[in-house]
Amino acid sequence: MTPHPYICISGRRIAIDEKPYIIAELSANHNGRLETALKIIDEAKKAGADAVKLQTYTADTITLKCDSEEFQIHGGLWDGRTLHDLYKEAYMPWDWHRPIFEHARKLGITIFSSPFDNSAVDLLEGLNAPAYKVASFEAVDLPLIKYIASTGKPMIISTGMADAEEIQEAITAAREGGCKELAILHCVSGYPAPIEDYNLRIIPDMINRFGLVTGLSDHTLDNTAAISSVALGASIIEKHFTLDRNGGGPDDSFSLEPAELKALCAGSKSAWAALGKVNYGLKSSEQGNVKFRRSLYFVKDLKKGEIITADAIRSVRPGYGIAPKYVDSVIGKTLNMGVVANTAVSFEHFQAQG
Repeated sequence: MTPHPYICISGRRIAIDEKPYIIAELSANHNGRLETALKIIDEAKKAGADAVKLQTYTADTITLKCDSEEFQIHGGLWDGRTLHDLYKEAYMPWDWHRPIFEHARKLGITIFSSPFDNSAVDLLEGLNAPAYKVASFEAVDLPLIKYIASTGKPMIISTGMADAEEIQEAITAAREGGCKELAILHCVSGYPAPIEDYNLRIIPDMINRFGLVTGLSDHTLDNTAAISSVALGASIIEKHFTLDRNGGGPDDSFSLEPAELKALCAGSKSAWAALGKVNYGLKSSEQGNVKFRRSLYFVKDLKKGEIITADAIRSVRPGYGIAPKYVDSVIGKTLNMGVVANTAVSFEHFQAQG
């Protein structure tokens, strides 16, 4: 049997035969306060997430300070903003990274980040980040992927907006850069994304096509897509996470709140447990109920030597008699002993046929 592909992050094996790995994406939901970022990590840990993920960039490392038409956002949550203005508001100050990493490690929850340029990778290497995430918008930045891969750490690549060829190019770049442990996430880069855009049936196709640990980066507004994806083979689920969806930050409105993250962690693990394995045998919880299945019972008092007629037996509950499938073979047989009504039918009741 071919072993399942897997990666390990901070000692946690991530694969289709393991419970889903849940990543709480902190993103811009710190809303400019370090205390809020630390509280989000506390709540992610309480909810049962496996990891918290940051985004490591500055406005100047991710875009240019320019207000020309090409750098303006039209439509959606951030309508009317320039890219530089948005990222200047949303970015996490780099001097916060160390206290945030230390806080997460003290709590015992894994923490890593999405770097958006080489200098961000260098910062995160200085903090001994255990893994790296490549955001969907950076999946076409093959030089960046190669630089991340050169760290030798596990890498997760989101594939929003990427076609099959671009996904393969990103995978090839990661391998060429030296990445040994690689996962990909199906993603729709809408904020929020309508659930009908998610086309979750692509997940088993991605698993078969690329042969990698595969998961879901989910930007829908509830947990339906995420939990459903587990049944299709998703091994990783990433969701944006905030303390308050009405907090007013750039990502708050499409993020989960603590109770919802807790429900996601529980629901996805239950979905995975429900998958189980192919087993047509009796399950442990069924053992006590076998006796309540239907079986054949005598419904008349009968004497030894009488021939069984159709009106002398019935298929009823409980299941102490022989199975109903034998009814035709029982009719016409001769009793080798007397029976009273409401007795379970047994093969021992009949004379051997010569």
